[in-house]
Amino acid sequence: MHPLPLLSLLEARVLAVLVEKESTVPDTYPMSLNALTAGCNQKTSRHPVISASEAEVQAALDGLRRLSLAIESSGGRVMRYAHNARRVLDIPSESVALLATLVLRGPQTAAELRVNCERLHRFADASSVEAFLRELAARDAGALVVELPRQPGARETRWASLLCGPPAQEAAGSAPMAPAAAAGGEAPPDRLAALEAEVARLGGELRSLEAAVAQLRDALGVGS
Repeated sequence: MHPLPLLSLLEARVLAVLVEKESTVPDTYPMSLNALTAGCNQKTSRHPVISASEAEVQAALDGLRRLSLAIESSGGRVMRYAHNARRVLDIPSESVALLATLVLRGPQTAAELRVNCERLHRFADASSVEAFLRELAARDAGALVVELPRQPGARETRWASLLCGPPAQEAAGSAPMAPAAAAGGEAPPDRLAALEAEVARLGGELRSLEAAVAQLRDALGVGS
C-alpha cells in the first residue's frame, strides 16, 4: 500500500465532515455540496472555524475523488458525495471515527477523544481509544496520527492528525510558537484561526484554478 499524499486543510475537513455526517445525519447522507459546505463552515465542534465557498469545497472534493477518498453519486436533482476512508486507508471504522474527530476538533487527549467521538463511535474507555490511536501511529503504510509532547502541567499527552502533515506548531518538538512569539508576544487564538482559514481558502482557489486549466486542456485537446 502506498503512503497517502498529504491533504490540504480543506480536503481533510471535507473528508472528516463526510465521516461525521454519515453517523449523525444518516437520513441526508450521502451529502449534497450545499450541505457539505455548511458542515465545513460549522461554527461549533470545529477548530479552526473556516469560511469556505461551494467552489472551494467542490475543488477539495475533486482532490479527494482523485484519491478515491470521496465518491460521487447521482440521484435526484443534485450530485451527492460519500467518503471511502475505511477502504482506502484500510483501517477499522473506530479508527476512521477517531481520525475524523481529530481533524474536526484539533489535537486532543484520549479521554477528550472518547467524549467528542461518542456520536460516531462509543468507546468503552480511554484506554481503548489509545489502543486504536497507537495502531494508527504505527501503521505500515504511514502513520495517520502522532502523539504530541506532553505540555507543561498537563497530565495526559494529546494526539493530532497527520493527514495534512505534522502539526506546524509541534514539528520541532517544542512548545507551540505563534508568529508573534518571536517578537515577545502571543498571537490571539482567533487570529491564528483566521490565518488557517485564509490558507484553506487560498488552497481551495488554487485547486479551482487547476481544475479549470485541466478542463480547458481537455477542451483544446492539449496534453498536460
